[in-house]
Amino acid sequence: MKTPDTAPTLYHPAAAIVVFKPEDSDTDLYLEHYDMDESGCPVNPRPLSVKEAQGLSKALDTRKAAAKAFLKPKGLLPSNVLHINPTENGSVVWYTKPQARRLYFTESLNFAPQELPLPALVWAADKKRLFVFALAGKGKPRLNTPLYSAPLFNLYRNGNVCMGSVDVRISPSASLEEFMTVWEGYFFGSYFSHLIDGHNPVKGNLISLYQSLAGTGTFPVQELIPTTKQLKHLLQ
Repeated sequence: MKTPDTAPTLYHPAAAIVVFKPEDSDTDLYLEHYDMDESGCPVNPRPLSVKEAQGLSKALDTRKAAAKAFLKPKGLLPSNVLHINPTENGSVVWYTKPQARRLYFTESLNFAPQELPLPALVWAADKKRLFVFALAGKGKPRLNTPLYSAPLFNLYRNGNVCMGSVDVRISPSASLEEFMTVWEGYFFGSYFSHLIDGHNPVKGNLISLYQSLAGTGTFPVQELIPTTKQLKHLLQ
């Protein structure tokens, strides 16, 4: 059996804080500070001072630490990231290359879940909203690269994704990589169900297009419909 190189650090109780409250209130609190004797029993009770209370509040407040961690990359900046706005309510723009993804559909569409080829996609998201567009090319887009409607259901004409009943929860301390992975997971893990406001994102019938793509390896970009946007419009 392999033994540890170093002995584990032992921690001993040094102080305790006891919270007192009346039976009819959860907000009218009184705090006392206790020292700990050699046997680990609380002794020498005294009211917690204002300064000590402020220090405790500061130590327990993790919001600043979370804000500093939010959208911070784990290592080198991922090559598919196009723009980062690292504020408290920050946002990210990134793209994914053409690939096959498994899509799920509601029963009303009468189309079984399956892997289908998709064009390159551009994603723009903050903590609450997601926009998705398509690209006609395969390479990294430039500022003046035109954007196309993503050939998918549940999208408004402006690219905004209708998340329906999906409970979107983005951690306030999510790393850049986690942020993108979570949003892509929400999007592809939900059920595609309908066209919104009569917006058809392709030149023909979307379901018919999906049926023709089953078992193929490339999305026909000539079926994409251009929008009035370029990549630079997502960075504003």
